[in-house]
Amino acid sequence: MTASLNQTALLMIDFQRDFCAEGGYADHCGDDGVGWAREIIPAAQRLLKAARQAGIFIVHTREGYAPDLSDCSAQRLARSAEAGAEIGSAGPLGRLLIRGEYGHDFVDELQPLPGELIIDKPTYGAFCRSQLEAFLQQRGITHCVLCGVTADVCVHTTLREAIDRGFDCSYITDAISTFDPTLRRACEKMVLMEGGVWGSLTTSAGVIKTWAEARL
Repeated sequence: MTASLNQTALLMIDFQRDFCAEGGYADHCGDDGVGWAREIIPAAQRLLKAARQAGIFIVHTREGYAPDLSDCSAQRLARSAEAGAEIGSAGPLGRLLIRGEYGHDFVDELQPLPGELIIDKPTYGAFCRSQLEAFLQQRGITHCVLCGVTADVCVHTTLREAIDRGFDCSYITDAISTFDPTLRRACEKMVLMEGGVWGSLTTSAGVIKTWAEARL
C-alpha cells in the first residue's frame, strides 16, 4: 500500500539515553553495552532529516515512569531488577527510566524540534494509554514508518498496536535494533510472515528515496 507524504508518520521509538548511551538502563542489562543501539543512530539521523524536509509528521516516544513509580507495575520492577537494571535505581545518567532524569531524555543526535509530537509512555507500546491514535487520525495518517529500540520490545509492540488499529506499517531494518543479533533478525522475519502480517521491510535509503521522489 502506498501513502502520500501527508498521510505518513515517522515513529522514532525510544531513542533515549537510557537505551542508547553508556551508563543508561540498557548498559546495565548485561555485558552487551550499547553498541547495538549506537550503530543505528546514523541511519535514524538521515531518516529524521529526510522526514523533516518532506514535511512528514514526526512522533518521538519515550518509555519512562513517575518518580514515585506509581505507574510502574510490580512485575515490571521485578523483571528489571532481575535484568540488573531495576527501574528507578540510581545510575550515572540519573534514576533509570524515570521521567525528567537526564537518561530519560533523547540522545543529542535525535532531539525533537518544536512542533514534533512527543509521546511519554509508561508502557512498551506507544498506543497503549496514550493519545497517539487520536493524533494520527486527526491528521489523516494511514501509514507509519517505524525505527528505534528495542526491536523485540517497544518497536514490535508499537508495530502490532498500529497494525491492529488499521495503520499500514514499514519496518526500517537498518534503523531498528536490539541486544541480540539473532533476535533482531527474528523480529524482521516475523514482519514478513503470512504475506506481511506486520507490514513490510525496507531500509532508510529506500524510504528516503521514496519521499524524495514524492516531492518532485
